Amino acid sequence: MSSGSTPQDVAGGDGLRPVTAGAIAGLIGAELLGDAHVVVEGVAALDRATPSHLSLLSHARYAHWFRETQAGVVLMSPEFRDAPGGARARLVVAKPMDALLRVLPHFHRTGARPSGVHPTAIVAPDVVLGNDVSIEAYAVIGAGVVLGDRVWLGPHAVVGDGCRLGDDVRLHAHATCYPYTELGARVVLHAGAQVGREGFGWVPRDGAAHRIPHVGRCVLGDDVEIGANSCVDRGSIDDTVIGAGTKIDSLVQVGHNTRIGRGCMIASQVGIAGSCRIEDGVQLGGQVGLAGHLVIGRGATIAAQGGVVGDVPAGETWSGYPARPHREQLRASAALHRLAALIRPLEQLLKGSGDR
Repeated sequence: MSSGSTPQDVAGGDGLRPVTAGAIAGLIGAELLGDAHVVVEGVAALDRATPSHLSLLSHARYAHWFRETQAGVVLMSPEFRDAPGGARARLVVAKPMDALLRVLPHFHRTGARPSGVHPTAIVAPDVVLGNDVSIEAYAVIGAGVVLGDRVWLGPHAVVGDGCRLGDDVRLHAHATCYPYTELGARVVLHAGAQVGREGFGWVPRDGAAHRIPHVGRCVLGDDVEIGANSCVDRGSIDDTVIGAGTKIDSLVQVGHNTRIGRGCMIASQVGIAGSCRIEDGVQLGGQVGLAGHLVIGRGATIAAQGGVVGDVPAGETWSGYPARPHREQLRASAALHRLAALIRPLEQLLKGSGDR
């Protein structure tokens, strides 16, 4: 296929038809070395690929896998164009990961979208349904709900009273929007995600814990994605807000009154206490914990398992527990290891004096 190939040429009508190395090269503008007629039927890692797979080599740590791979076609950066390996075709491109992202949709299988409202779904009489909505079995939609065009609710999904869902929203199985939650366009809630529940707010009085009523909302901007079994609390006296384009992994807790900016990336098992302010473009690694009422500045990064107990300035990378600037954390860790070496002779000296 010529360099003028289009995604439609490659994908075909069903998006899953086998494709040749030459067609992929034309789509991504890669230099093709080897057999242009090798047929690719899927994508796999170098160590698991078969002759009908496309694979990727973009880092030297995987070069040893390339020598032994069975992959028929390998997408690679220019530094590996002459690396020893048995692939029948090599696709050389400056940014192989970016190129792979253009190819992957061809092999991505999505479930068939049902049409209309399933007879077992429970839909309140005053619900406003947009065009071409899909409501699967046993979904529940409360009073006063407004659904945009092409909204897709999976089996047992629940949309509480007064919720508003924008166009092309997708709720997977058992996802829940508590009452008066608002979702922008193209929001995705994966299986078991819970958005808009009352937060963890209690006042001890007379020997008992009394719940603080939560009168705020939970508002998600356009293109937000929430992973499976993650929870986002609604506000107590303010709204909990997640900005457009932010992606949240599975098993994440976002506390009440928190405001998360646009384009943030939050990995699995992060815990965010209430009333935090997370500005645009922040990245939180896996198992990061934020104490309440903190400000994480624009573009900051918190490394995995960081425990943050104070505000983080914009653009900085912090790590460790308690979290501190990453370079300081590395120096402190190195000093601790050196301390062990310094103490060892002293221990031997003390042991020797005790033997006398």
